[in-house]
Amino acid sequence: MPTYSEVITKRIRELCNEQNITISKLSELAGLNDSSISSILYGYSTSPNVGTLHRIAAGLGMDVVDFLDFPEMRNIRFDANTKVRNSKTK
Repeated sequence: MPTYSEVITKRIRELCNEQNITISKLSELAGLNDSSISSILYGYSTSPNVGTLHRIAAGLGMDVVDFLDFPEMRNIRFDANTKVRNSKTK
């Protein structure tokens, strides 16, 4: 079962390939530093926040819901160091 970060990385790469844009161009379109996206793609950032995902999605010409709506996202496991907060915890 793939991890969350592996699935997000694959999704970004696939969409960039489909749209024939480089990671550098995506960074520009998303208004992010190249290092922000590179850190996701190379596994340094294993759980990008929703704001970052929103900006990446917008850079790819879609909303974050469409960006996250793909089959692999339904079969993920979270990385051991990914923090998942219980909504009842404050």
